[in-house]
Amino acid sequence: MRFQHGGMTTTDIRPAIAPRTSRFGEMARRLGRFSAPLTKRLAGRRFITIWATVRYTGRRSGKEYTLPIAIGTTRETFVIPLPFARAQWVLNVMAARECVIRWNGNDHRATHPAIIDAVEAAKAFGPIPRFGIRAMGLNRFLRLRRA
Repeated sequence: MRFQHGGMTTTDIRPAIAPRTSRFGEMARRLGRFSAPLTKRLAGRRFITIWATVRYTGRRSGKEYTLPIAIGTTRETFVIPLPFARAQWVLNVMAARECVIRWNGNDHRATHPAIIDAVEAAKAFGPIPRFGIRAMGLNRFLRLRRA
């Protein structure tokens, strides 16, 4: 079954997400489960700029979900590392073509999602996060424009 939203189908966007998990993906998944209670409390709060929440609508269920994420920013964009292949939340955001990012204490409408590489994403992160990104082998990122 293919879901269609805004002219794109799920099968159209799946190849752009990532055919495989990064070297760091499985370890990040385990760490994420362990740290989720603390991350959920800090994400999106003022002065905690490395963490945000993404609020999106499920493409099949129509339910609204909120997820804590690590984030980098520029004046025009939000950039989110993607350590997991085929994350459902990414497919939902790509299908809807928008989401709401709660970052630094404010809600921001984010549109025009695109998968980018580490070279393009680097400008959204400071030197220490860039070092961590390289060390973890992350090479896929979701870029969203601030609306």
